[in-house]
Amino acid sequence: MTLSSGNAVDPVQLPATLAQKLVARAAGVAHVTPGTVVMCKVDLAMSHDSSGPRRVAPLLRELGAKVWDPSRFVVVTDHFVPAADPDAEAIVRFTRDWVRDAGISHFIDGEGICHVVLPERGHVLPGRFIVGGDSHSPTGGAFGAYMFGIGATEMAGVLATGEIWLRVPQTIRLDWQGTLADGVCAKDMMLFLCATLGLAGGRYEAIEYTGAAVTALPMQERMTLTNMSAELGAQTGLIAPDATTMAWLADAGVDAATLAAIDPRQWRSDADAQVLETHRFDAGTLAPQVAAPHSPANSAPVDAAAGQAVDIAYLGACTGAKLEDLRMAARMLRGRKVAAGVSLRVAPASLRDQQQAAREGTLEVLVAAGAELLPNACNACAGYGASRFPAGSRAIASTARNFAGRMGDAGSAVWLASPLTVAASAVTGRITDPRTLLA
Repeated sequence: MTLSSGNAVDPVQLPATLAQKLVARAAGVAHVTPGTVVMCKVDLAMSHDSSGPRRVAPLLRELGAKVWDPSRFVVVTDHFVPAADPDAEAIVRFTRDWVRDAGISHFIDGEGICHVVLPERGHVLPGRFIVGGDSHSPTGGAFGAYMFGIGATEMAGVLATGEIWLRVPQTIRLDWQGTLADGVCAKDMMLFLCATLGLAGGRYEAIEYTGAAVTALPMQERMTLTNMSAELGAQTGLIAPDATTMAWLADAGVDAATLAAIDPRQWRSDADAQVLETHRFDAGTLAPQVAAPHSPANSAPVDAAAGQAVDIAYLGACTGAKLEDLRMAARMLRGRKVAAGVSLRVAPASLRDQQQAAREGTLEVLVAAGAELLPNACNACAGYGASRFPAGSRAIASTARNFAGRMGDAGSAVWLASPLTVAASAVTGRITDPRTLLA
């Protein structure tokens, strides 16, 4: 059975959630029941230089196996580039050599973070079943694909067989009605959820984001929601595809024939499908959020942290340095300068986003304000390279996690916030409500 089109299975007759429909397609059956275990065919697998070849190559060698389909494995270098030391250089060199020897068709080398470059290259489509060698792989769920993170042992099994077993998840619906206020964005929604539901609130089930406030978001803001489903402890995060999804994919260069074969209406939860829980929120009442050290769950409205002095403002990561994020930061920084004593560091999440930001003038605004540009890579977010935060530093960052020692010395302190709040704080030198600068 070929699973590449996303429309191979007959329509499901029983009421089903989006998660159930996606898993059923991958399992080649008409319907699946939460709690049961099914074997799923994988449309695509993705790994980066930290989780990929250096981890799976020895396992495949022990199994005497090769990659089941080299055209369905995407490898990205984003953690150890540019190489900061001999060990990093060796890892990147091994990755490049293995990719060449294994005949991998899709290798994205030093051009951005895996969760951003994968969809921008057209690899993430509605209906697909995808595994990634990184915990933030649920990012792909923003496109109506079932995507989740797995470890090296599971990845070796996928690469050898093209299949993986899955316990069919239940769905937790997070319904956001209303309209976000100016100065509030998807990152604020997620930090609020981390505090409200906790880091285990997703119960390793599937979270589906619904409601008018979600459908109003552009694609890269939707990606922030599904990306940080990992912070809620979910297996994946999902948003039903719509016209916004299809238009973004067309702009990304997905060919017309491929898009014509996808009916986004097929990939949505039935109205009468059973879910485990539904939580409803009013987007219009949400204030900008800030998470205090050392957990995303330490989130509260910005007023609780306002006035805290910072010496680093970091715009980076798959969660906080996409093109939409850079545009938000530029709103705060246009015509302004970074405060004395503050280092504003900007690591655009992909080379393509950086190039577009340059073409439209967004990048010029950031640099004119005093931003230091970093490589298109994970950088400090993953604790690699020269951009790690030193002991005693106080940073506000647009990243997803602020665990002690994750982004640098364990003696550093990191507050998490939206790109708007990070940029506003860079201007004042203290954690600042971005709405005050918008006014």
